[in-house]
Amino acid sequence: MSDWTGEDARQILTDSPWAKPVKAVIGALQTEDERREGGNMGLPRGIGYDGFPDDRPRPDLSKNPIDYVKPEKHDAEGRPIITLQLRWESALPVRVAELKSHVVEPPASEEPGSAYILAVYGIPSANVKGTPKSLGEPLRSQAALKREGKKDVKASSVEVFQREDGLVIVYLFPLSAEITKKDQRVEFVARIGRVGIAQSFSIEDMQFQGRLEM
Repeated sequence: MSDWTGEDARQILTDSPWAKPVKAVIGALQTEDERREGGNMGLPRGIGYDGFPDDRPRPDLSKNPIDYVKPEKHDAEGRPIITLQLRWESALPVRVAELKSHVVEPPASEEPGSAYILAVYGIPSANVKGTPKSLGEPLRSQAALKREGKKDVKASSVEVFQREDGLVIVYLFPLSAEITKKDQRVEFVARIGRVGIAQSFSIEDMQFQGRLEM
């Protein structure tokens, strides 16, 4: 690790066994009729809603363009997608690469080694106020780690940090889940407002210096 170049560290942090760019699907907004039927009025606001366009079918009468995060493309089913970055912050190679690159890792209430910590980068900033934990609590039940033949691992805590370039959402999963080399693959799934995430990681590829690093 001491001989890693800056490019080596960048690769670890952006596209490696511990960090993946992921195409996340942006769900459609409900129509006014659908929201009324569900007992809701007006557009939903907050994390995973702010910063995305109101794409409900209707004539475009706006004369003043508003800056939104615009989906760069659509998936095979025609749904809009946005590229996010996932990173296992608790993995040793990631921590070393962040140190090497002078990247400030997102703070969390748990130290590496006390939880599996996975961060999502790229969700647009939201007009919300609160502590990282209070902002993350509504997202906690909507995230899990999945393994074949085993019970889903629910997040024990979620924390949201607002930065100039957007939100960082940090998911903490209990070490009692005991993810091992025998699991072969682990999939992270989450919903953040309108955004749906599903990304699989190869356990075999996440070995580093003879140890599983997550």
